[in-house]
Amino acid sequence: MPIGPSEAVRRRVVLVPGGPMLIEGPVEIVLADGSTIVSDRFVVAVCACRRSRRFPICDASHRRGHRRV
Repeated sequence: MPIGPSEAVRRRVVLVPGGPMLIEGPVEIVLADGSTIVSDRFVVAVCACRRSRRFPICDASHRRGHRRV
């Protein structure tokens, strides 16, 4: 269900070049299969390169210099 303007909470998203998307939390991430990941952390790093073994949460795999298939 869409959130109306009075219910919306503006979140800051920072795109890190060559790295993750940093999202101010708490957040709820809805995956393509409909499952959700909830985090109450004040900042959540969401993987943008798909190398993370914990995808969609970043595990800093982008720093290793090789591409996971």
